Amino acid sequence: MNNKKIMIVLAIVFILPVALAKLALELDWFNRAATNKGELLEPVLDATPLYSKTKPPTIWRLVYVIPEQCDQSCKNAIYSIHQVWLALGRESDRVQALLITTEQSDPTINNDIKQLDNIHQLQTSTQNIQNVFKQSSADGIFVVDTLQNIILRYGLQQQKQKAVMHSRDILADVKKLLKLSRIG
Repeated sequence: MNNKKIMIVLAIVFILPVALAKLALELDWFNRAATNKGELLEPVLDATPLYSKTKPPTIWRLVYVIPEQCDQSCKNAIYSIHQVWLALGRESDRVQALLITTEQSDPTINNDIKQLDNIHQLQTSTQNIQNVFKQSSADGIFVVDTLQNIILRYGLQQQKQKAVMHSRDILADVKKLLKLSRIG
């Protein structure tokens, strides 16, 4: 009789926590935490159509598509990408700050871009942008992984101070990705 009680207690001690954990997962009893600060794109978008003539580099990229009119939020996005790249320090060689322009992009922004160090430009067609983003909006700052997948999106900010604060979120996510990745 004593052995049966011990077996029942052991079964309860080992089986009950597993059963409760499974029940908690199925019934969403807790708030599932997300560590990324940007919007995770599901499904990810394939960025290879942007590189119609050249082979894309195996490197992480911060990408922004220059719109037809570059307003304050556009200028803040360019500033944010540049600041995040600078803040990466010794890891900056693993990340490329990339501005994508099309035939419809605001041509007046080119002078501003040339003044910023280490910001790359990619000229592509509007059709390629539409092929990549399909039903999604191309407004925002995007993180592209080494396999040419657009994985994270960050909204644009109208105010400079909010853009600076938003850059911290981008920097935190990029640093986390670089820490977990051995590629790029």
